[in-house]
Amino acid sequence: MMYRFFFGATALVVLAGCTELSAPFQQRERQADAPAGVSDTDGAPETAAAPPADAASEAAFDTTSAEERARAAAAPSEAGAQSLGTTVASLGDPTRSGFWLETPLVDAPAQGRVEYPETGKSAQVELIPIDGAATAGSRISLPAMRLLGAPLTGLVTLRVFRN
Repeated sequence: MMYRFFFGATALVVLAGCTELSAPFQQRERQADAPAGVSDTDGAPETAAAPPADAASEAAFDTTSAEERARAAAAPSEAGAQSLGTTVASLGDPTRSGFWLETPLVDAPAQGRVEYPETGKSAQVELIPIDGAATAGSRISLPAMRLLGAPLTGLVTLRVFRN
């Protein structure tokens, strides 16, 4: 009889603890339900909505608008552009929206541009610093890779410029 009471009380304590443990997950769900265009980290606007949960193709994962793609594809302004060098990049997190490059070539976030010599195309991107030597690799967003005409499954050499 005593062991039933012990196990019953233990079960109640565990279940009560589950509500505390689930709080971070509930917070994450609330953030996922935030209005489109609102970042879940700092309140700054994002460039595109998150892809649908059932996304299975590169087009489904690329949620950028035609206007955002046109802005990213705008002709580069050579005035004031600083060449940061070249980097070998792979596809970054395909669920993260927008035009960005995570790279060790910058030590602070900045606006910039990447060029893919194989196609002659370029894209305006946000440059996001990551740890590593300047010769370490970079990660680029799915929309940026598509705009550049780069293979999604390969490593691509990009020229990087800070605006």
